[in-house]
Amino acid sequence: MALMKAPENTPVWVDEDSCKACDKCVEVCPAGVLIMRPAPDSTLGSMIEVKFASSCIGCNDCELVCPDFAIFVADKKLDNIKFAKLTDEAKQRAQDIKNNNCRLPAGY
Repeated sequence: MALMKAPENTPVWVDEDSCKACDKCVEVCPAGVLIMRPAPDSTLGSMIEVKFASSCIGCNDCELVCPDFAIFVADKKLDNIKFAKLTDEAKQRAQDIKNNNCRLPAGY
């Protein structure tokens, strides 16, 4: 098995080939970083998308809850990765996404 290489300057990323789009990671993200996007070619008709990477706080909740080991959070020890602080705006976005069936509501 090949080692997964992190994309340059990216705090969180998804291996779409391994992801089954269960949306568990979207549900646990406290900062509203992840959403489900339409993907007609996937089994469930949707796929995870890292929509607000700059809001990632590096909590690792998404990575820990993923049953397919398909989402990764960068190591906080890396100098080139910057994680955000959890803001009220990010908390509200996360709640709005959860309330909209894990999809990005209109207006974002």
